[in-house]
Amino acid sequence: METTTRRLRVKRGAEQWRVLLSRFDGSGLSVAEFCAREGISDTSFHRWRSRLQAGGSSKPDRAAPGAFLDAGVLRREHPSAARLELTLDLGQGLQLSLVRG
Repeated sequence: METTTRRLRVKRGAEQWRVLLSRFDGSGLSVAEFCAREGISDTSFHRWRSRLQAGGSSKPDRAAPGAFLDAGVLRREHPSAARLELTLDLGQGLQLSLVRG
C-alpha cells in the first residue's frame, strides 16, 4: 500500500517571510536545501525574496481617500425642462456625465 504525503498550504504574511529569509541568510544552505527543510516551495521563496527586496509587502497599497465636494442642490432653469445634464471634470482627461430626461 502506497501512501502519499500532501503538503498543507500555509499562508504567510510579509513579516513571516522576512523571518524565513533572515533564517536562510544565516543558514549556509542552498535555496533548495533550505526550502526542503522548511517545507516551502522554492518558487514562493524566490517570489517573496524579490518582493521584499523591492520594498513591497503582502498587501497592496490603499489609495488615499478622496475629498468630498458638495455640489449643492441642482435646480432646473425652467420648471418645464425635462432634461438635466451634469458633467464633472475629474482631471487627467476624465469626465463623468450624468443625464436625466
